[in-house]
Amino acid sequence: MSYNEEFWNKYSDENEARYNEEFSKFVRDLATSLHCTSILEIGCGTGIDLRLFPDTFEIHGIDLNEKALKMAKEKLSIANFRKGSITELPFDDSTIDFVFTHGLMNYLDDETVEKGVSEMFRVSKRWIMNCEKFEEIEQQIDENQKSRNMQNKWLDYKVKFVSNVNMHEDIEPDKPRFTLLKKL
Repeated sequence: MSYNEEFWNKYSDENEARYNEEFSKFVRDLATSLHCTSILEIGCGTGIDLRLFPDTFEIHGIDLNEKALKMAKEKLSIANFRKGSITELPFDDSTIDFVFTHGLMNYLDDETVEKGVSEMFRVSKRWIMNCEKFEEIEQQIDENQKSRNMQNKWLDYKVKFVSNVNMHEDIEPDKPRFTLLKKL
């Protein structure tokens, strides 16, 4: 997995402008409705998707970018933000109720995505969600991103597909594919 620190530092600086309260509400309300008490966002950046979770949740965020993690810790002190990779999540097996990514998989190479999916499955206790730019046949979007078909990534795992639809533009204007899985 290659990591371009300069690119991700710039991304972190711009992350606050990407804050989408509707998406944050959606994730919080979904995790609440599924009776989750622990949540992990992988590729959490500055923590914008986790900010609306109450302190009744055990909130975790993992990212490789130290600058983003510092910002996240300043904005959401109740959360446990740690430096880490999707390919080696620092959690025991089946310990997190709700594990999710939002736009991360589009930036990763194929091998990292495969290892990441395996790690997400390993640490998830019940629920897994991916919200990623989607194409049936994956293709390069630009020099940094590739569209993903996350449903295909989960076919070899013991999961039930609860949802695999484009998000409504009122919740997420880019309309990424919302894939929700229940671990069996």
